[in-house]
Amino acid sequence: MEEILYGFIQAIQLLISADPALMEIIWLSLRVSGIALGISVAIGVPAGAAFGLSRLRARGFITALLYTGMGLPPVVVGLFVYLMLSRSGPFGALSWLFTPSAMITAQVVIAFPLVAGLTMAAVQGVDPALRVQVRSLGATRWQETWAVLREARIGVIAAVVAAFGGIISEVGAVMLVGGNIEGKTRVLTTAIVLNTRTGEFSLALALGIVLLALAFIANVAMLQLQGATKDG
Repeated sequence: MEEILYGFIQAIQLLISADPALMEIIWLSLRVSGIALGISVAIGVPAGAAFGLSRLRARGFITALLYTGMGLPPVVVGLFVYLMLSRSGPFGALSWLFTPSAMITAQVVIAFPLVAGLTMAAVQGVDPALRVQVRSLGATRWQETWAVLREARIGVIAAVVAAFGGIISEVGAVMLVGGNIEGKTRVLTTAIVLNTRTGEFSLALALGIVLLALAFIANVAMLQLQGATKDG
């Protein structure tokens, strides 16, 4: 109990003092996860909407693939990305291994199925009569898709929230492809692992509290947006 209390105090002290090393780790964590989330949303929302509205025969297979991807073990994703980016891999020439770019790639692989799968489910939950009504008014295919997405916006925002929560707290994949290099690829989750291994439990706990606080703030912001969207 004393260790936990000391961890809380240390977390507050680190944040108040704006410790440069901590700020660097926080900034890198937010940058990596923010870029990965942005890419996943840019690809995943249109893909999820397209899958949800399509009448393809392979839709069942695509749905199974997306749902399987939503449960991918992060360490397996890390291994896959590592092999792709290693010197002998097909993308080895990019020299991304042990850089933030590799960490972003791994997080995109984790976040994309969440965004696309949950968006698809939200779109499929929209009343089909809406599409018929919009089409009868002369809407184009794009306008019809946009109208359905607007109706499913609560579920789409929930997909973004779920994806952010999944990647900001992820450790296995980013450690495999990032290497936990101080000042280069060390993020909050990998720093927690390092400090735990070296017996710095209070500091690890402090970093954990900071991570939880960041995730809480981000989720509250997105939920506020969800509420505002719902009211609108």
